Amino acid sequence: MPSYEYQVKDKSGKDVQGVLDAEDTSSLVKQLKAQGYLVVRIQEVKKAASILTVEKGPAKKAAGGKGGSIKLDDLVVFARQMTTLVAAGIPLVQSLDILADQVDKEKFRVVLKKMHLDVQSGKSFSEAMLVHQKIFSMLFIHMVRAGEMSGKLEEILDRVAHYFEKSSALQKKVKAAMMYPAAVSMMAFFITFFMLAFIIPKFATIFDGLGARLPTPTLILIAISRYLSIHWWWILSLIGGGAFLFSRIIRMPAGRLAWDSFTLKMPIFGPIILKVAVSKFARTLSTLVRSGVSILAALEIVTKTSENARIEKIIVDLIASVKRGETLAGPLDKSNVFPSMVVRMIAIGEETGELEEMLSKIADFYDSQVDTAVSGLTSLIEPLIIAFLGIVIGGIVIALFLPILTLTQSIK
Repeated sequence: MPSYEYQVKDKSGKDVQGVLDAEDTSSLVKQLKAQGYLVVRIQEVKKAASILTVEKGPAKKAAGGKGGSIKLDDLVVFARQMTTLVAAGIPLVQSLDILADQVDKEKFRVVLKKMHLDVQSGKSFSEAMLVHQKIFSMLFIHMVRAGEMSGKLEEILDRVAHYFEKSSALQKKVKAAMMYPAAVSMMAFFITFFMLAFIIPKFATIFDGLGARLPTPTLILIAISRYLSIHWWWILSLIGGGAFLFSRIIRMPAGRLAWDSFTLKMPIFGPIILKVAVSKFARTLSTLVRSGVSILAALEIVTKTSENARIEKIIVDLIASVKRGETLAGPLDKSNVFPSMVVRMIAIGEETGELEEMLSKIADFYDSQVDTAVSGLTSLIEPLIIAFLGIVIGGIVIALFLPILTLTQSIK
């Protein structure tokens, strides 16, 4: 019977190492898991050298694969695959090695190989992730740490994957809702600007040659077009400079807070942005609390993942209130940002001891609200854009044809 050297973690998170005889790795994994251990590494003593060679071998594939940044969808796939491998009883070292071979992006492959080596050298999974905080959020790291401490890593990874799937779907819906009107509006602006700056002046030359008296709308249109044809370069420069200055201002703490506060109250888009913020707050906090993360640590992670300075400030104030022994509902109610329904549901969750369940219901409700709002926004914006284009382009065409109609009538 072959001998295997193993490394596991007990329920307190301490490393335990040893050597046992077993028929194969699967039976040894079952034996260790039955004793409440989290399997980190297993290797056959007689084949240590060959195993090391195999683990170094996949590097030959590193030359291939796609580059690019690691996105949320990549983390969803990673969490799902890790869940499957851990559930199958495959040790973490081998799981990371397998996934490093499968990922398409070179950057992610390098990260997984480094994590594989870190775990192999004795670090925990969460400690290996902590080195790569630009890729793995603190939410992901804290949840994995909670899974390691509780011995429920498989369940926690599944919960992380579910959270990321929901977040990714919500992110895509909002991005699609924002991108469509922005793209069409930009296109309409540049088409109108091009017509006024370069096309209308040619008609103005023709009208000047006719020597006829032009209607007032045509005179106004020609005056605007002549001004734009002369100064178009500095007008575009002014717009570009304004956009650059705006981007710099909203990167400053005060500017970002002012802009994020405005976006929550702006017409049409404000309610959608608020619903997204509430949904993200509730789902993140629910996922962390359910995974065994303390409420204060969970709130600190929510602060870093809120992506809205106004919401972030509210949560920072909320952390100070919780440290003083207050409930979550009271400070949220005083913020005048979170809807009263959300505040009351959180208050009921705290009273009944089912806070995470109530937060999950809030997140699901606001996800459906975002779906409805995005659909309504798309239906509303399409006719508005068509009406805008019809008025602007139609007005330009009418102003151009009025002199022709006037000349025709005078000839008759």
